[in-house]
Amino acid sequence: MMKTKKILRLEDIDIIVYDFDGVMTDNRVFVFQDGSEAVIVNRADGLGVERLRSLGVAQLIISTETNPIVKVRAAKLKLEVIDSCRDKKDALRSYCTQKGFNLNRAVYVGNDLNDLEVMKIVGFPIAPADSHPQIKKIAKIITKANGGEGVINELLNYIDVCIKKT
Repeated sequence: MMKTKKILRLEDIDIIVYDFDGVMTDNRVFVFQDGSEAVIVNRADGLGVERLRSLGVAQLIISTETNPIVKVRAAKLKLEVIDSCRDKKDALRSYCTQKGFNLNRAVYVGNDLNDLEVMKIVGFPIAPADSHPQIKKIAKIITKANGGEGVINELLNYIDVCIKKT
């Protein structure tokens, strides 16, 4: 079995930001007769979010979706969420300024063209395996997992959590 190269150091990360559809989901939606919608998420990602939280990593979801599913999942994972977002780059810039996070120390996990501009301003752009080709082109890491198949949980494999003791 091949080991994953540790590309990121925990002490170099201020925040990890996730797109929702195509990262936490497989980008598909079920539409029911009454107009309600449902998506499938991967419980392994929930465990990944919890493990990152236990390491003290700030996390955020930014989504263009206006669907309440995004807020429901964020609440379940105990994550802040910016939904109905039309400009992810400006939203993240403003959020990081407000919280004192450095964009060069930000990880952004995105999969589609509406993530392109925000991924260009962070230090560590990451893409699921089934992302749009332009997203893969700028990603520093492309996961083996497709969106909705444990991308966040896999992300932990790329983070060196060994912090030097002084």
